[in-house]
Amino acid sequence: MDLQAEPDSGEDPLALRLEGLILGAERRYTPFQAARSAGVSMELASRFWRAMGFADIGQAKALTEADVLALRRLAGLVEAGLLSEAMAVQVARSTGQTTARLAEWQIDSFLEGLTEPPEPGMTRTEVTYPLMELLLPELEEFLVYVWRRQLAAATGRVVQAADDEEMVDRRLAVGFADLVGFTRLTRRMEEEELGELVEAFETTAADLVAAHGGRLIKTLGDEVLYSADDAGVAAEIALRLIETMANDETMPELRVGIAFGTVTTRMGDVFGTTVNLASRLTSIAPRDAVLVDGAFAEELTRTGDAPASEAEAAEAASAAEKEGEEPPSYRFALQPMWQRPVRGLGVIEPWLLARRADET
Repeated sequence: MDLQAEPDSGEDPLALRLEGLILGAERRYTPFQAARSAGVSMELASRFWRAMGFADIGQAKALTEADVLALRRLAGLVEAGLLSEAMAVQVARSTGQTTARLAEWQIDSFLEGLTEPPEPGMTRTEVTYPLMELLLPELEEFLVYVWRRQLAAATGRVVQAADDEEMVDRRLAVGFADLVGFTRLTRRMEEEELGELVEAFETTAADLVAAHGGRLIKTLGDEVLYSADDAGVAAEIALRLIETMANDETMPELRVGIAFGTVTTRMGDVFGTTVNLASRLTSIAPRDAVLVDGAFAEELTRTGDAPASEAEAAEAASAAEKEGEEPPSYRFALQPMWQRPVRGLGVIEPWLLARRADET
């Protein structure tokens, strides 16, 4: 993101009007003046701006009253002892990165399609201004609503954590879903077709993850990373992804890898050996299949979502029949695969995850 420099004779007046409309204020301050007005050092102000993703602009008069207020608020949280300086910078960085992606998407995909000039001779900017005037307050209100909803959900998960350490280092199921042969597709498909395929994949995956109680961590074009507190939820999402993509003739085959264990969460992302293992499992998974690690398989059996083996399932059913009781109902089946070495993680024994034959 670039902060606009002070207007000169070469700048488009309509573009400046658009900037004023979006920012809601006129350019009044240089970075030094804004820092001084906010009561913070220039060094700290620069750290905040860079963390938010804004380029250095020297001492051009490009900042507004809103920039001063933002600096004052962040610095005030530090002064009040609510945030450390490092944490305030992290807040600025995570907010900047998230909203930068949102803004780019809205301009590239949303506004671009709505601002085609309706009449010859009209510029895109002339169409964009009245459209932004109408959309801006609605989009702003919607953004705040979604953020509050997400914040409430995230806070609820933290409150339910067993202890303080679990808030950062948590035991989660982490899954990767990867389109097979995507690199070859990029050489055969037109850019527009490829973009539509990626968007359809990301949209389908995001909807399925959310609908079944998982959390979408990020999308990487041909790959989706998600997590879930419950192994059964992660397994259901993985199999739904495979089934949904298999029923779409336009989609390539899919493979999924899931691991269960301690995960470090930071700025909405996940890190650690469990994440690396899930990624490796994905790379060796058969087409249209789900591979899981031993810890995930154990968690499914512990919660009663899958038997340790078909022999165990048969024994349990036989014992229930003798007692006149209902046999255990398992949602998933696990099949052990050959042990194999995985780079950086040693020898692992993956399990093939599937639905039970009697699961409807």
